[in-house]
Amino acid sequence: MGQRSAGSGGGTMILLSDSRVAAVPVRDEGEPVADVREVPELRVDGRAADAAGAYARLRADVVSRLVDAQRKLPDGLRLLVVEGYRPYAAQHAIWTGYSEELRRRHPAWPAERLLVEASKFVSPVEVAPHSTGGAVDLTLCTADGDELDLGTPIDATPVECEDACFTAARNVSAAAAENRRILIDALSAVGLVNYPTEWWHWSYGDRYWALTTGASCAPYGPMH
Repeated sequence: MGQRSAGSGGGTMILLSDSRVAAVPVRDEGEPVADVREVPELRVDGRAADAAGAYARLRADVVSRLVDAQRKLPDGLRLLVVEGYRPYAAQHAIWTGYSEELRRRHPAWPAERLLVEASKFVSPVEVAPHSTGGAVDLTLCTADGDELDLGTPIDATPVECEDACFTAARNVSAAAAENRRILIDALSAVGLVNYPTEWWHWSYGDRYWALTTGASCAPYGPMH
């Protein structure tokens, strides 16, 4: 069930519902996680906080790469980490909830269309990047913590923002587009890849990263 979707910025994009993502082998050697709240170079936002603090945890190498990306930003700008690791139960709840929302809105959609459209906002649980500890939702802010305009809020759905959440969307302001370019340049330079329907979602080491970079396997599998 391989799917590609047309992007609002033109061209096609690989979605997490694409069967080639699930086909990528995983060779997880147990790289430890780090708590981003303990990394002075990075700022962490509490909007996705959970009691266990999972939201602030990422694989150690991903944290190191984010610190490198921070150094590449223009003076006065900071990365603002919103969510890292997401446990299976949380991922399942988001997937189920959004799939049901789409089913109510579009009762005539067949199962395959529903899968494709849902995966533009949330990953199927079995391949979820966040559940590996290798994915991070983040944005840009000033040194004082004021968020920059990147066109939509983090976690805006394609339905509610007319696909403006797509990284290459053209229906955002020039200032937002420039801020997205700054974010893209910094994170791409340290080896992270973006999920093209979510400007805020970046990952390293998961199956989606492996497929899009041509790696033979994913070094990060689901953490439990």
